Amino acid sequence: MFTKFEDIFAELAGRGAKKRMVAAWAVDGHTISAASKAVDLGMIDATLVGDENLIREQCDKEGIDINKFTIMHNPSELPAVAQAVTMVNQGMGDILMKGLCSTDKFMRAILNKETGLLPPKAVLSHVSVIQNPNYHKLIFLSDMAVIPLPDLTQKKAMLNYLVNTAHAMGIACPKVAIIAATEQMLEKMPACVEAAVLAKKVDRGEVKGCIADGPLALDVAIDQESVEIKHLVSPVAGDADCLLFPNIESANVFYKTNSKLAADVKQAGMVVGAKVPCVLSSRADSIDTKLNSIAIAAMAAK
Repeated sequence: MFTKFEDIFAELAGRGAKKRMVAAWAVDGHTISAASKAVDLGMIDATLVGDENLIREQCDKEGIDINKFTIMHNPSELPAVAQAVTMVNQGMGDILMKGLCSTDKFMRAILNKETGLLPPKAVLSHVSVIQNPNYHKLIFLSDMAVIPLPDLTQKKAMLNYLVNTAHAMGIACPKVAIIAATEQMLEKMPACVEAAVLAKKVDRGEVKGCIADGPLALDVAIDQESVEIKHLVSPVAGDADCLLFPNIESANVFYKTNSKLAADVKQAGMVVGAKVPCVLSSRADSIDTKLNSIAIAAMAAK
C-alpha cells in the first residue's frame, strides 16, 4: 500500500515496461512540464499531439529536451484532440491526457459514439486521490467532475471504480465509506437510503474486493476520535480508504477545500470507465497535480 505519491513514482520507475501516454493538444507549459517530469522519472513514455511549433516554443522556454517526446504535429485544437483519441483506439497509447484543450472538447472526443473511448453501456466517472498530511494514508474519492447527481446504478459503478483504483495502488481490500450528511439511517434522506443499499450490495458480494459501510458522515469516516465519541461500531469508520460522495457538489467541495484550506496537500484525478485511464485536470492545475495524475493513471492502465 502506498501512503504518498512519491511511493507510486518509485513503483512505476522500478517496472520494466513503461506505459505510453498520449497528450491531446499538449501545447502548454504545465502539460509539457508534467509529461517531461514523468518521462525523466521513468514512469511513462510520452507522445504529445499538437502544434509542433508551440510545443517547441514551450520546451525552449522551460529548458526541456523535446527529443524525449514523440511529437505528432497537428496545428488545430479539435483535430489534435480527435487524433489523440484515435491513436489510443489504435493501440498507440495506454493513457490519454488532456492538454490545453477545454474539458468539454476533451470529453466530447472521449464520448463520441463512433470514434470515442467509451465501451458500450459503460458509465464514465471520475476518481480523485488526495494526499493530506493530516490523514495517515491516501484518500480515494468519487465523483467530483463527471456525474452531477448519480443514481443507484451509477453509484454502484463509481464504487467499483474506486475499488479498482485502490487495488491498482496496492490496497488489497479497501475500506469504502459511502458518505451522507449523517451516519444515522434517515429514510427521508435519499443519500442515506442509497448508501445503506450499496453497503448491503457489498455485503452480499455484488461488489467484490472491498469492505463498505454507509451511510457515514465525513467526520466518522476519517476521524477515529469522532467514531469513539459517537460510539459508532463500523469496520470502515475512522479508517476509510475510499469516499463515495452522494453528488458532484459535495465531492467537488471536499476536493477543493483540501486544495485551498489545507497545507501541503497533494492531489490527482482521472476519468475512469473509458477504454484507458484519462488524465483530466484543470488547465490551471499545478504541474505537480498533473504529474500525480499521470502517475495514478499509469498505475491503473492495463
